[in-house]
Amino acid sequence: MHEPIYEKLKEVARVKTLTNYTEVGLLVGLEPHNPILWGMLDDINRYEHQEHRPMLSAVVIVQADNKPGEGFFKLARDLGLFHGGDELTFWVKELNRVWNYWSSH
Repeated sequence: MHEPIYEKLKEVARVKTLTNYTEVGLLVGLEPHNPILWGMLDDINRYEHQEHRPMLSAVVIVQADNKPGEGFFKLARDLGLFHGGDELTFWVKELNRVWNYWSSH
């Protein structure tokens, strides 16, 4: 897996805070708008879902929007976690699930 990103996201989740795509991309030398970076985050989320854990990349936001990018919500739909409705409500619930899980692990 994408170890530097995975470890950073767990660290951020454990202290119940957020990061952004620019900070995460810097860990692996990618720009925040690079589809390769988005694919890495998707891989991490798919792994977490397989392990019955919440979507870890909920801690990664688009700095200007103060919420995750559209790919986060698309993957949540693909995984059967989000069935439409209010994206903000879904994200906040998922973010709290991430924070609660990782702050105790």
